[in-house]
Amino acid sequence: MDASTINELIAGSVGGAAQVIVGQPLDTIKTRAQTAPAGMFRGPMDILTQTLRKEGFFALYKGMASPLVGIAGVNSLLFAAYGVSKRLISPFPQLSLKEIAAAGAIAGAVNAVLASPVEMFKVRMQGQYGSPSDKRLRAVVSDMWRDWGFRKGIMRGFWITVAREIPAYAGFYTAFEFSKRKFAEKYGAQIPVWALLASGSTGGIAYWLACYPLDVVKSRVQLRATPPQGTPVQYIARELKAVVVESGASGLFRGLTPSLLRSIPAAASTFAAFELTREYLKEITGV
Repeated sequence: MDASTINELIAGSVGGAAQVIVGQPLDTIKTRAQTAPAGMFRGPMDILTQTLRKEGFFALYKGMASPLVGIAGVNSLLFAAYGVSKRLISPFPQLSLKEIAAAGAIAGAVNAVLASPVEMFKVRMQGQYGSPSDKRLRAVVSDMWRDWGFRKGIMRGFWITVAREIPAYAGFYTAFEFSKRKFAEKYGAQIPVWALLASGSTGGIAYWLACYPLDVVKSRVQLRATPPQGTPVQYIARELKAVVVESGASGLFRGLTPSLLRSIPAAASTFAAFELTREYLKEITGV
């Protein structure tokens, strides 16, 4: 592993930690909007109000342990895969936006290997509503392993995660690079930090717009008591149909508002932390 890849791994870890800390409360609201029983909440603000009233402020950070432990590996893998994918696609440093999208899609598919179990445990923690029977993360992990094993337990929802991550990160990186290049035209290669934050936010919004119905399916599949039946194509299609039957087409976008709101500070902090850390490491290591 060369020094450039190591730098990207370290910078990805820093970016991932920033993302979790900043974005977790709105992520909890999003997940509950996607998975709560019909009629339990009236909307995102009702989710926020009921969660604070019944479970307290720190319930908004429920499930944070899983991504906080795993996000370093997830984001390190993501950014490293993206860097490697760019170098495989083109030997030139300035890729076209189509090449950026392809590199992002490849990185997203690779990233699903770690993102799937991390998010599955997060979703199962967020799907607990403060009852005496709620479990700690250790018990959730133990139960999934004991009852279902690795493939149907720990890796439940892997293929829907792959299906989500491919368009999501194609959109994520394309929007980020497009915005960054537009700012560079005006401010030069060293764009201001605020412009970097704005570019990261644009990437985050594009991420959710590119994949949101698939994220709804992923949350439902990973929270369910039993693993999905059939091939990935079959269970994804079946779940999409079930959402539409239950809630109409709008059900495929339930929780989108908190997701978009979350994406602005979360993506901005991720990219800013990653880029600033990578530049710092580049100055130290020279690569």
